[in-house]
Amino acid sequence: MLHLQAGGWQASLLPAQGAAFATLEHDGRAILQPLAGRDPNTTPAGAFWMLPWTNRLDGGLFPWAGERYMFPITHPSEGNALHGLARAMPWTVRDAGPAHAVLRQSLRQPPFDYVAQLDVSLAAGGLTMALHLEHVGEAPCPMGFGWHPWFARPPGTAVRFSASHILLRDARKLPVAERPSLGIDGPDTEWLGIDDHFPGWNGIAVLRRPDLTLTLEAIGDWSHNIQFFAPEANPVLCLEPVSHVPDAINRPALAAFGPMRVLAPGESLEGRIVLRVG
Repeated sequence: MLHLQAGGWQASLLPAQGAAFATLEHDGRAILQPLAGRDPNTTPAGAFWMLPWTNRLDGGLFPWAGERYMFPITHPSEGNALHGLARAMPWTVRDAGPAHAVLRQSLRQPPFDYVAQLDVSLAAGGLTMALHLEHVGEAPCPMGFGWHPWFARPPGTAVRFSASHILLRDARKLPVAERPSLGIDGPDTEWLGIDDHFPGWNGIAVLRRPDLTLTLEAIGDWSHNIQFFAPEANPVLCLEPVSHVPDAINRPALAAFGPMRVLAPGESLEGRIVLRVG
């Protein structure tokens, strides 16, 4: 486990388990629901990274350049592959200090061939996470990435963010249509149970708890689309900055609201997330 601490912030990451966050605290208050030794890929706690795609992939199918690539179904009840491949693979710690760490991961699994670098820093001003995803293959390839936090949600929590649209979904939680939306602005009684994607996000989300206010700011390729998930069965909520809409590769009409970027060899996706407590 990799431990970081500075300015009232404390974080622990698991490089061997997808560089998942096991804990994140500010002044002793849990920002993320603590993982407590459980599996970060099956537990609604901590936070994990999504790449080289995010959210749902219908039937595990990824069609590209005349080929039909298939990936394992991770949610059999839905028939979907979720959240990419990176979270099941280790990251190498390239540099680490008391308040800063640099991790790297490489993957070659057709059609994907990438090198990813993650920078995590703590300071009095907040937590900063920067991810660089570079395509190192020989032919162009679509890619995407995102962050999936399980924020602690005590009673009385409110959420606010602005967007231009919401994607309507079917019983398998795949997008089927869109409609205009102003986003979310209200207490948990108004959105508990939500699991929806919001394109046209402005890159800012505010989570107000009785004990603190947390502001999430996303920059770069993460700053236009957000997935909001708040399960009723667990005291958590997920505000997930992502670079594309769910199942974008199979839904070209809806992909206009957040396409996967086709990267030429040597091109990259870049994103930064800053968390501040006020």
